[in-house]
Amino acid sequence: MSTVTSTSAYTRVHTAAYLADVIMGAMGDVLALLGIDTSRFWRDFTQDERAIKNWIAEQSLTGVVLECHRPDGSVRPVFEFPVSYDLTGTGDARFVNSRAALARYTAKLKSVPSGTTYRLFCSFNGAHSEQDGWGSGTRASIAGLRSTSFGSLAEGPHASAGMRIRD
Repeated sequence: MSTVTSTSAYTRVHTAAYLADVIMGAMGDVLALLGIDTSRFWRDFTQDERAIKNWIAEQSLTGVVLECHRPDGSVRPVFEFPVSYDLTGTGDARFVNSRAALARYTAKLKSVPSGTTYRLFCSFNGAHSEQDGWGSGTRASIAGLRSTSFGSLAEGPHASAGMRIRD
């Protein structure tokens, strides 16, 4: 019985690393395509990826949000990366097809005004571990923004990540 538990924990950690990498990579792609300064994103990449990976491994993360804050005070677009968990661990690893679909989808994104910045938020399903560089914050209102679901961004045993855009 301990072999099953060990294998399950091992697979969960690998899926968490995979999904964190895909989510962070998608956010980096989006920021670059929109022309938003990514220097802070890449400076904090390792720390943020580690936090997201740890929260997925402990199954406390329900989503990551990338808000684009425009110089006029409006917030749009907003990219949401919901995370869901499959206790059976029967998911597939689908990286190439989803990233290719993401590239086609993001090619349609409208640029944002010069000086647009971003903020990252995470949501949780309860208690979660503290991670370096992360604290509480208040999300902007998404009232009035149209929502478009991208669907599944990546899947692995025990968990999957999707993507939704509000603009």
